[in-house]
Amino acid sequence: MTDDPAIDPILQRRAQASRLADLGQRVGYGLYGSAILAFFIGLFTSFSSTVSTLIIACIIAGSIVLAPAIVAGYAVKAAVRDDLEHGRDIGS
Repeated sequence: MTDDPAIDPILQRRAQASRLADLGQRVGYGLYGSAILAFFIGLFTSFSSTVSTLIIACIIAGSIVLAPAIVAGYAVKAAVRDDLEHGRDIGS
């Protein structure tokens, strides 16, 4: 086993988890923003059942995507902080 951080599989997995968490947060918050936009469009035009369905779908999908992304993001940050506190090289 090598100590080279450039090919450390744990650091690679952590970087992958960080990228996925960031993407999940962008998508989740984007869905929440879409729900808000749909709400105001419905508020100033006709608030039909289609607009209501779109708002509810965006909020539900945003929650499904965003909750695990936030948890994963905190987990990655905690792992990096733990490595730094214990003097382990994190490769950055």
